Amino acid sequence: MSKPRSLDLPPRTRAYRLHTPRQEFAVLDSRPEGRARGTVLLVPGYTGSKEDFLALLDPLADAGYRAVAVDGRGQFESPGPRRVSGYTPRTLGGDVLAQVAALGDGPVHLVGHSFGGFVARSAARLDPSAFRSLTLLASGPGRVGPEQRTKIRMLRAALPVLPPSWVWAVTQWLDGRDPTYVPDPPEIVAFLQRRWFSTQPAQLVATGRQLRVEPDRTEGLAALPLPLHVAYGSGETVWTVGELAHLARRVDARHTVILGADHSPNVSHPAELAEALTKFWSPLDTP
Repeated sequence: MSKPRSLDLPPRTRAYRLHTPRQEFAVLDSRPEGRARGTVLLVPGYTGSKEDFLALLDPLADAGYRAVAVDGRGQFESPGPRRVSGYTPRTLGGDVLAQVAALGDGPVHLVGHSFGGFVARSAARLDPSAFRSLTLLASGPGRVGPEQRTKIRMLRAALPVLPPSWVWAVTQWLDGRDPTYVPDPPEIVAFLQRRWFSTQPAQLVATGRQLRVEPDRTEGLAALPLPLHVAYGSGETVWTVGELAHLARRVDARHTVILGADHSPNVSHPAELAEALTKFWSPLDTP
């Protein structure tokens, strides 16, 4: 889970609901001062939300890009069905295509963080013409590592039978047992709690299962007719850095390692990440 360090909206950012034929999606939309070099759609990961990209919006706008971060269906401020069947990979990928069409700036650069990378590649398989490029940010070729699979299995087992407040309390207790745990400021804790209670349990159950069982999708990624970028922090732990480096080589992707970052470079190292992203995009946006 990404934890934003500040909830302040950047000055050029507007929060609103994006209307699509499928449903409405809550977005944060940041625009540069002049004409945009391109548009970027940012897809958050498991238990995350559009706020995971707050620190990245200004650096991308400074570089001349319109940056739009979205809550997927059932995530935080976007509505979603109460049935697990409403969150298939094809459905979530179709949502991304609907978002791109509603933005009206296609084709766009697509960035998926963690589970958001699974969603992004599903969208790219459905219609690669909607995208200029695909960046997998801290997102591996298939299922997550053993430790993460155990945590997700516990969460999936608890959600259908325990009150959300109990599950929240247990997750906070488990976080506190981590030797590297640092308490969050009260306003961030309040936000994380609000996000947790606003997210549909069915979304967490369905997407958690996909994180646990997803097969290796390297061959499918390599077949996409899109420029690819694999980026992650040097301290990545959800997937191993070896897995991610191997993925980048296998699909002939641009390969970026953000030194000092862990699973969320979008939060901890936004300037470095923005620089890496714009260097990747710049040749693709040259007339």
